[in-house]
Amino acid sequence: MKVINCELEGLLIIEPDVFGDQRGFFLESWNRQRYRDAGIDVDFVQDNFSFSQGGTLRGLHFQNPLAQGKLVSVWQGEVFDVAVDIRRRSRTFGQWCGISLTSGNKRQFYIPPGFAHGFAVVSDTALFHYKCTEVYTPQYELGFRWDDPDVGIKWPVAAPTLSQRDSRAPLLRDLAAERLF
Repeated sequence: MKVINCELEGLLIIEPDVFGDQRGFFLESWNRQRYRDAGIDVDFVQDNFSFSQGGTLRGLHFQNPLAQGKLVSVWQGEVFDVAVDIRRRSRTFGQWCGISLTSGNKRQFYIPPGFAHGFAVVSDTALFHYKCTEVYTPQYELGFRWDDPDVGIKWPVAAPTLSQRDSRAPLLRDLAAERLF
């Protein structure tokens, strides 16, 4: 497998080895020792799937306390996946990194605690997979606006379909500093 360091410290793109022939393909999506050797030395405790229609945007979300690291991938379709650095003492605080995850490129994106996460579906539908280092705890989940002008994410969808919660999310600068990392 190939591991690519992103410009924001801690974010990793994983390109698994894919073995294919006329029957289809095989890939190893998680191997504790191999991923530990690649710098992802975590224990995953929960796996989630989400299925979304094209034009859907989910995020930007994070959980604190009980912060989640996430290893995300797409099993069907295509998404533009984004992580935003919300570590207050980081030199890249408020900066973002976005990558295309598709069922074709089979990439994975590792997002450690200290980042907010979101994605936009750019195909007709998408089946999205999350491996998480902490269980989902709704009372600790926070988010901020997908179109926060201070963050300036260049989303590939102009008028996304949002949840009510995401459409009413505050700006990053309006979140209590102690809820960030």
